[in-house]
This record gives sequence, C-alpha cells and structure tokens, in this order.
Amino acid sequence: MALTPGAKVPSVVPKHEKALICLTEDVTAKTAFLFILPQYNVSVPTADSETVHYHYGPKDLVTILFYVFITIILHAVVQEYILDKISKRLHLSKVKHSKFNESGQLVVFHLSSVVWCFYVVVTEGYLTNPRSLWEDYPHVYLPFQVKFFYLCQLAYWLHALPELYFQKVRKEEIPRQLQYICLYLVHIAGAYLLNLSRLGLILLLLQYSTEFLFHMARLFYFADENNEKLFNAWAAVFGVTRLFILTLAVLAIGFGLARIENQAFDPEKGNFNTLLCRLCVLLLVCAAQAWLMWRFIHSQLRHWREYWNEQSAKRRVPAAPRLPARLVKRESGYHENGVVKAENGTSPRTKKLKSP
Repeated sequence: MALTPGAKVPSVVPKHEKALICLTEDVTAKTAFLFILPQYNVSVPTADSETVHYHYGPKDLVTILFYVFITIILHAVVQEYILDKISKRLHLSKVKHSKFNESGQLVVFHLSSVVWCFYVVVTEGYLTNPRSLWEDYPHVYLPFQVKFFYLCQLAYWLHALPELYFQKVRKEEIPRQLQYICLYLVHIAGAYLLNLSRLGLILLLLQYSTEFLFHMARLFYFADENNEKLFNAWAAVFGVTRLFILTLAVLAIGFGLARIENQAFDPEKGNFNTLLCRLCVLLLVCAAQAWLMWRFIHSQLRHWREYWNEQSAKRRVPAAPRLPARLVKRESGYHENGVVKAENGTSPRTKKLKSP
C-alpha cells in the first residue's frame, strides 16, 4: 500500500504494517533507529573511498536497553521450547534442573558468541596481524560489526541480572552467578570504553571457547553421570587458556602500548595510554585470571578428595558373611535308633487324636 508524504495512516491498516510505516516516517524513524541501530556513525576516508565507522556515546545505553528486552524474549523461547522439553525426559532433581537450565542457556550463548566473534576477528584481520591489537591506538572508530557485537554482549550480561529473579535461582547460587556476571560486565565495558576493542575480542574468543566446553560437559554429565571425558578435556583447555590470556594481555598492553609515542591522557580523543592506566588494566586482567585459576584448583581438589573418600569407603566395607547351610528342623530331643528321645532320656508322649 503506497502512501503520499504527510498522509495519515488509516485505522484499517494491520499492526505489523503500521510498524513498518512508522520506520519510514521521518519523525518516528529517528526514534526507532535510536533503539535498533548503533549510533555515532562517522565517515572515515580511506585510500579508495569512504567507510562508515562508529564511536561510543550516551545514546548507546538506549540501544543496549532495547536489546536487553530482546535477549529476555530469546531466553524465554530457548527455555520453553528446548530446555524444558529435554529436562522433562531426563527427570532431574531440583538442584540438577537449575544447573541444567543455566548450562543450557550458556551453551547457546557461548556457541553463538564464539562463531560471531571468530567471524569478526577473521574478517577484520586481527588474527592474521597481531600487531593491529595495539598499533594506531586509540581505536576510537569501530566497524559496524565490532560495535554491534559489544552492544549485544553488554545487553546479554545485563539481562542476566533480572533473569536471576525470573528463573527463581536459589539464594545459595545467586552470589556465584553475580560474581561471574559482574566480572564479564567489567571486562567487556572496560575494553569498549578504553578503546581496547581489538584486544577484547581476542580475549573473549578464548574465554567463551573454554566456557562453551565446560557447559557442554555439564549437559552430557546430567544426561549420563558416567560421561566425564569432556570434563577432563575442559580441565586441560582451561589452564592453557589462562596462560594464553595472560601472555596476550602482557604482550599487547605491557609491551605494545608502551612503545607507542603518544602516551598522553586525553579522554576527549579516547587516549588512555598512560603508565597508570596500563598497570590498572594489567592488574585487573591478572587478578581475574588468578581468581579463576584458584577456584578451578579448589574445585578440582575437592572433587579428587570426594573421589578418594568414596574409593576408600568401598574398600572398608566388609564382605558379606556366608549364610550357613540350611538346617533341617527337628523335634526337641535327640534321635536314637530312629526313635526320638527326650533330653532326660524318656520317650516323648504321643499326642492323642481327638475323635471327630
């Protein structure tokens, strides 16, 4: 249906067509695009032509808020149409049911994030050219897919806060989940606001790959408690990932940014390359990795202790005593020449049968 400029929308138009028409109107289109698309686009000249890049600002909060609601809806769809149907077949307890839902949601999120993040770092050339992680800093202008990725990541971890209430998470589990949510929010927002988006993409790719393997191992364990091979693979990958993250952070921040000539603190231009800022960022990354490694070692020691306690308990259990041979029930007294004798040597009296 074609409309002339300035014409009013008829009341008989369906709702979905009204929504599309609102996007085409000059007045409502600006407001709608404020929620849907990233803001602060800038035309950056290149050797051949011009490309559109983006930088951050306060309007990003509106876009993040919109995608928080989108993420809540997607979370409910995955829960109702996938996880609930699987958990009913497994007949899990309340504790395992809560952990199964948590791991199921995170498997979907981590898998999609790993694929998306890998596509971004490959197309932008961050993997083939590691020096691009610190060269030409500050990286104020971001490609569309890089900025949109960060906005969606912030929206997901912000939506995890109200999901603690919607999913009716137990009070004992809330502090643990709050720690991980805040840890992700601080690191993602820090990389985004300090213009370390390229380094943040590589670190997120490593971290999400490890987390995906862990939650997949939990799902297989809930399906069959004998499936523990993925946990062994995750334990090996976890330590290697911590080493790679620390090495890459020290290489990019401690050595790469330290050799750049421009080391003046200038928030207006997005330059935070000072000695104090670099030390704070490195301290935050190292403290987070040390905390994760400490929790990993603590949990592994606890599991090994429980395993050896079970093995030692099985060894201490005595063997079941053998049952004696079945005895033939005899009358009181003893037998002598086929006649039953009483203990005092007299023969037992015969019972008199009553006449009918």
